[in-house]
Amino acid sequence: MVKIMETILRDAHQSQAATRMRLDEMLPVAQKLDNVGYYALEMWGGATFDSCLRFLNEDPWQRLRALRKAMPKTKLQMLLRGQNLLGYKHYADDVVELFCKKSIENGIDIIRIFDALNDVRNIETALKATKKYGGTAELAFSYTTSKVHTLDYFVALAKEMEAMGADIVCIKDMANLLLPYDAYELVSRLKDGLDPKTLVHLHTHNTAGTGDMTNLKAIEAGCDIVDTALSPLGNGTSQPATESLVAALKGTKYDTGIDLNALNEITLHFKEVAKRLTADGFLSPEVLQVDVNALIYQVPGGMLSNLISQLKQAGASDKLLRVLGEVPRVRADLGYPPLVTPSSQIVGTQAVLNVLNGERYKLCSKETKGMIKGEYGRLPVEPAAETVKKIIGDEPRITCRPADLLKPELDNYRREAAEYAESEEDVLSYALFPQVAIPFFQRRLAAKSGIDKSIYDPATGVHPV
Repeated sequence: MVKIMETILRDAHQSQAATRMRLDEMLPVAQKLDNVGYYALEMWGGATFDSCLRFLNEDPWQRLRALRKAMPKTKLQMLLRGQNLLGYKHYADDVVELFCKKSIENGIDIIRIFDALNDVRNIETALKATKKYGGTAELAFSYTTSKVHTLDYFVALAKEMEAMGADIVCIKDMANLLLPYDAYELVSRLKDGLDPKTLVHLHTHNTAGTGDMTNLKAIEAGCDIVDTALSPLGNGTSQPATESLVAALKGTKYDTGIDLNALNEITLHFKEVAKRLTADGFLSPEVLQVDVNALIYQVPGGMLSNLISQLKQAGASDKLLRVLGEVPRVRADLGYPPLVTPSSQIVGTQAVLNVLNGERYKLCSKETKGMIKGEYGRLPVEPAAETVKKIIGDEPRITCRPADLLKPELDNYRREAAEYAESEEDVLSYALFPQVAIPFFQRRLAAKSGIDKSIYDPATGVHPV
């Protein structure tokens, strides 16, 4: 029997519709989702925190609490970017620990922790905090391919994660690069090499059209858990459809035990949500098209959209193919980082700069310089000396864990947010996204003062859009 983690409440709409699903679109079917028999529901983390504050006028902590109350039986899972938490920089250890503590206190059961560079030093603090406060620690490695990212590399990395204390090891195939027979071999080796108590979890997408086959071969190799998304927001740049896998496995030794008829009732609800997301311009049919560029250039769907947007703004849309060809060269120069947030944006932006300037590394972004300096962690491969010289000159490089250079930050964040923060959760919201948290706090205060009840409902934490 294989376990299913459902992503409809997080990664599905993040991958397809810019993370714009609202809490009031989730709650009407929360009880039905809770009764399906999923292993877990992914419903928090990733970009949801930012999107709640920035675009939906929702308190992300209130979303977590509301869904926890509405779904008491099913484990709730979130995605955490290691020392980056849900933001775009490294945070001090005291911030990381408190964030994990509060996530678990507010309802999270499982925290999937990963680092974009697969630098395990950047996941240590979040791992320890998750276990300290009673959560399940799922450590994920970012799957990619290169001269160093071999199956041997990933098996060794998984064993290291297990030794660190991982309860679950996850293959995070964010760009749908893991092909079916490679998945079979990788999962087989993980099941042979890890303790039987350590579950193996596969997360893939269907960007290149191979996700269903990859899931199936992984399951045949003994994979314990796979991620799927209900069909209204499944497939394409999202995860393979839940209903299809449930139907395919029914009556076999891998049978999920999930009732297809029960799923159909929920699917009908999310079809209406998908219609709303389409009408509002967030969901495009393009996200469902098979995109072989994911396999050729290793460019995830979101990264491709960003490249197209950057070139359009520069009036250079005709240079897309040149930029796509430059992406793997930049990636090699920077030490073969997996293309996942934030490294995907860094590599993509640098490829655009190289093409538009007509000279490689004539102009470098501060993020490119930061990656070479070691601000994001240890690169999979040491870059060539001449590349380092061209990008940062003689500037010193970081060789320790980047967070070791950060002093405790919580007290500063508490002081800065003191005018508006009503809880430690508010302090964390401010720490991660100060520029959007303060306007949110101001709107909340105005609503509570009776100035404008239309912009915020303090009972639910939701803006009545």
